[in-house]
Amino acid sequence: MEYSTSALCDIYLDQVDVVEPMFSNFGGRASFAGQITSVKCFEDNGVIREMLEQDGVGRVLLIDGGGSLRKALIDAEIAQLAEDNEWEGIVVYGCVREVDELEDMNLGIQALASIPVGAAQSEVGEVDVPVNFGGVTFLPEDYVYADNTGIILSQEPLDVSLMTKPIPKKQINYVTISIMEVCLKGCLPI
Repeated sequence: MEYSTSALCDIYLDQVDVVEPMFSNFGGRASFAGQITSVKCFEDNGVIREMLEQDGVGRVLLIDGGGSLRKALIDAEIAQLAEDNEWEGIVVYGCVREVDELEDMNLGIQALASIPVGAAQSEVGEVDVPVNFGGVTFLPEDYVYADNTGIILSQEPLDVSLMTKPIPKKQINYVTISIMEVCLKGCLPI
């Protein structure tokens, strides 16, 4: 399913927290959403790998990597593990690498930046703990919604069926032309 954080904010602004704009999309999926499983680690992705080996249906792995821009916590191999186990997406307060491969995966990945240096793999970190970054406190089992516009957080799942679908550009042009034709026919003497 596709999500629009803009549409969700229009509907639920009083019920969501908006993460400060600092993330970019590195995955092949433009939007994603799910219940948070949090990991707190610094320049070490051993615990991340362990979590992504679990079933990820309906879940988003939210990684507090301390905002480090020195080592990538997610690479193509780890992202493939997430895709294989059907995770909805990954939010990384840190870096990723091997971005060309990440773009080809059916997985949402939001991160601060990319860097070619990989992380350690000693399994040092915490799981399902509250984390804070981007002006928001993320609690285990909150819900996150992400797209190319931004990331929002909710304590409860949002009814995404209330989102209105945008009119495709071709229809907009046709509607505009039709309205202009009606105006011209009705407004101008022929």
